[in-house]
Amino acid sequence: MNNLTFIPFFVLYTTGPLKCHCDICKDTNFICETDGYCFTSVVKDEDKIIFSYRCLGSENNIPPNDPAWCHEAAPTYAMQCCENDFCNTERNFKSVLPPPEEFLPEEPLNAWVLVVIIFGATLFICLSVLLSYCFWQRRKRNSHGRTFPPDDSVCDPILNGNTIQDIIEMTTSGSGSAGLPLLVQRSIARQIQLCHAIGKGRFGEVWRGRWRGENVAVKIFSSREECSWFREAEIYQTVMLRHENILGFIAADNKDNGTWTQLWLVTDYHENGSLFDYLTTHTVDTKTMLNMALSIATGLAHLHMDIVGTRGKPAIAHRDLKSKNILVKTNLSCAIGDLGLAVRHVEKNDSVDIPSTHRVGTKRYMAPEVLDESMNAQHFDSYKRADVYAFGLILWEIARRCNIGMIYDEYQLPYFDVVQPDPSIEEMKKVVCIDKSRPIIPNRWHASDVLHGMAKVMKECWYPNPVARLTALRIKKTLANITVEDKVKN
Repeated sequence: MNNLTFIPFFVLYTTGPLKCHCDICKDTNFICETDGYCFTSVVKDEDKIIFSYRCLGSENNIPPNDPAWCHEAAPTYAMQCCENDFCNTERNFKSVLPPPEEFLPEEPLNAWVLVVIIFGATLFICLSVLLSYCFWQRRKRNSHGRTFPPDDSVCDPILNGNTIQDIIEMTTSGSGSAGLPLLVQRSIARQIQLCHAIGKGRFGEVWRGRWRGENVAVKIFSSREECSWFREAEIYQTVMLRHENILGFIAADNKDNGTWTQLWLVTDYHENGSLFDYLTTHTVDTKTMLNMALSIATGLAHLHMDIVGTRGKPAIAHRDLKSKNILVKTNLSCAIGDLGLAVRHVEKNDSVDIPSTHRVGTKRYMAPEVLDESMNAQHFDSYKRADVYAFGLILWEIARRCNIGMIYDEYQLPYFDVVQPDPSIEEMKKVVCIDKSRPIIPNRWHASDVLHGMAKVMKECWYPNPVARLTALRIKKTLANITVEDKVKN
């Protein structure tokens, strides 16, 4: 593995927010603004060099004039900061990359050199085994008490030789458990190697990581978002929440290196990314469309359902359902993620457990009663009905990309034709509540039984009167019937 070195550089301060290149900021034309630094990071992932360009906020400037982040370096990773507008480019970083010849295959060794290397390695291994045996025998004679495993429970028999799925099944099967034991979570989190960033949101960033050869997704919250991190980890560990159509939770951990604290949330990794990402670059056939829609409805029905029992599951409403918070699995079914804003129904006193966070849902997907503040916030069913409205908009996004006879629509967000890319509450309120507009149903949908059925479902999710909307369970059954009818016809 080639070592990467880097030379940080700093220039004079400028006034006003600093503008930087940002490779994951699609919504702002790949530009971000910060009161700190621009940075470029480079990661060597297998045979590829991956560049990332971002903003580094002032809250991470520790110490202020020479942030520790700007000195991050490892054999496969390096980072460089700068303080000019748009200074974080690959051109500026070229001087610290390893020379190209380091990536060329090495010359084959001649036979004698190979023999010497093999003989030397064998001799070294034999000596190491002999010394280890002597050391072990000596410790055995001198030991009068049991030895303790090293920190972070690396020798935990649950972890040794098992995959993440094996560990989850061993610790949760049949028990309705609320997640992995905390020590196991911490052990897993502290053995993860971050590879590269795959997304960015209001909370922080999402990275692809590796744990013993397995891919995982690591959601890294900034320290000021501790309430969001704690709430999401708490919801994911609700008893009996685990489901194939809910994003699989693995671990939560806080990493403190003495300078700054990172808050990690580790989940299953899905290489297809979010439903928004997938639909932006792919069309779907009727079978895939129904598979996606039914799997989301199934996950939502599981969230909304309460399971009665001594260790039963409370009903949960998502509150921020949208295509960017739904992951596409390898079989093209979907899993609902990002539960940081979710609310739980407290059965014993019929109240709502609402998170203490400043975050609100996505305005584009807000139901009419949320926009005009007519919703009864103390009534749990109100939150479920708002979820159903957002689900109807997601169905519309999927159906637009359905390819029948090579005819399909380009991907667009709901209400793309009547509001700005980042609409305000007032804009959405005018369109949805006053004008009572809903996304347009193309005429071509009426020529297809499947798309016509989908259009009927989404319209029944959009009713202005929340009580008139379908429940998640009814949507699930209706989509299952449409799927069966489509299979019979084909």
